[in-house]
Amino acid sequence: MGKTVSQGFGELISKLTPTASQFSAATTHRREIERCLENRLGIYRLFETGSLKHGTGVRGCSDSDFMVSITGERPTSDTALARVKSALISRYPLSNIRVSRPAVVCKFLNGDVEITPAYIRSDGVSYWIPAPGGDWIVSAPGEHNKYVTEINTIPGIAGGAKHMARLLKGWKYFNDVPISSFYLEMRAAEYFATQSSVNWVYDLCFLFERLQGHGLAAMNDPKGVSGRIQPCSSSNSSSLSLGRVNTAAREARKALEACKQDDQAAAFSSLNRVFGGKFPSRW
Repeated sequence: MGKTVSQGFGELISKLTPTASQFSAATTHRREIERCLENRLGIYRLFETGSLKHGTGVRGCSDSDFMVSITGERPTSDTALARVKSALISRYPLSNIRVSRPAVVCKFLNGDVEITPAYIRSDGVSYWIPAPGGDWIVSAPGEHNKYVTEINTIPGIAGGAKHMARLLKGWKYFNDVPISSFYLEMRAAEYFATQSSVNWVYDLCFLFERLQGHGLAAMNDPKGVSGRIQPCSSSNSSSLSLGRVNTAAREARKALEACKQDDQAAAFSSLNRVFGGKFPSRW
């Protein structure tokens, strides 16, 4: 007898979960990066953020993310990025180091590390970080991580919010969707904040249909810290992403209807199209 759809989702979530070795870049380089930036720039602290640290990273796709809180007056975001890049080049002259807003990306043999320059705001919990198109935007990674974790531990859906975030990010990477991973994670948490149980084929369909229904609209920050959370960095990216959402919503609905008819073969076929050919085989 072949797998059930539920077993297929369990296998996919397991395959999306990073291995211990994916954390090696952060472990290996953190101390040297922190020392380098302290000597060259002056910093309050360097701390790990992002999906790997938070438990929503995707195996082989998610980078090690750090935010560096820099001392002194806040310059332009271009200047801040250039200073971090210059400091890192001085320490790693043979590595490929480039700016990819909002971070500086260091490509190491054991994985990529992203360093985002940040300037703490007067509230003590949020930071100014480089915006996608220039200037600065507000980020509060600690507050947002707390929010997702709170939803993730609601009785009845324990683990659901973070697993759904991982599924959405897998969809993003498998289909080359130019959408923000942070946006997808916050939408996953927002969805599960109103749920009392988890059923992956239902929840995936309903969530994609919700994204489709509001046209990938920016969402209000549930913590009220950083204003509106944008899905994409440009109108072109938004248009392309919405097209991919529409396709995913259509195929996820087909999978759900097939499950209702106990047509596991058809459900697996539709889910395979949702995940760009990467959904586990039924047999």
